Amino acid sequence: MCRRKRLQHSANTEKKDSVESTNSRDSGDNQRNTETSTNMVNQTCTDMALAKVNSGNADLEQERYLRDATRYFFGIEKPLKYGPSIDSLSDLITALHKEFETNFVNIEMVNHIMLTYKSNAREWKRFAKFDRFKYTRNLVDAGNGKFNLMILCWGEGQGSAIHDHADSHCFMKMLKGDLKETRYKMPCTQAIKISNGADIGQMDSDSEGEHAFDSAELTAEGDTTLTVNDVAYINDNLGLHRVENPSHIETAVSLHLYCPPFDECSVFHKNSGKRIKCPVTFWSKYGVRQTESNK
Repeated sequence: MCRRKRLQHSANTEKKDSVESTNSRDSGDNQRNTETSTNMVNQTCTDMALAKVNSGNADLEQERYLRDATRYFFGIEKPLKYGPSIDSLSDLITALHKEFETNFVNIEMVNHIMLTYKSNAREWKRFAKFDRFKYTRNLVDAGNGKFNLMILCWGEGQGSAIHDHADSHCFMKMLKGDLKETRYKMPCTQAIKISNGADIGQMDSDSEGEHAFDSAELTAEGDTTLTVNDVAYINDNLGLHRVENPSHIETAVSLHLYCPPFDECSVFHKNSGKRIKCPVTFWSKYGVRQTESNK
């Protein structure tokens, strides 16, 4: 009788140990599943940060994809821990062409490339063309129609009008000097076209013009001073901006990337918010001054 009780007790103990072992394994599996699920969520968030928009549509055109991505991408402040090594302006251009080979551009990697390049005047000075009356836009690479890379030259005290970016991504990297960027909320105004042939570089954001319509005053959201090798990012979902060289004794030079490229944008009157469509032109292309004969 005592032997049967001992055997029964032993069997019960083994059964209990087996149940506890099973529960322990289940708990471990659940924990691992939870960690895996968390990692998957984090990876999904990372994918969104990389602007993988509508990636299930294989027929999605790159231009539409890039415009959709402006709703999700806000720019990164530091280079990624992975990515190509950018040791020269030539490396930067090569890396950009590679990123734009497919429809689903890794816009975060594009940001990384702009951040990683370090300004070297010997590489970009042949593109840097100044005008005593206005800032200039000088095309460096047309990106096979997928992006525009250009150098903007700012004389002492020169600045842009308040403007949008025609639903494109805008990356701005400082190569020389300082620039002040002031950002504004996007107003709800309809655009009118100018007919006098002036481009954005000639527009004065405070001029009254001959057209008027009801509009709220533009709301400034703050300003930032950009120094050499800093990179700023903006798109129309983030608002408008005005860029100016605050120095009256030093010039400034910046490298800009626009994707998709555009040849028209809107400028805005500072006080009324009046919106005017105007063309975007180049002062020079590939180091050569643009004139009526070679445009």
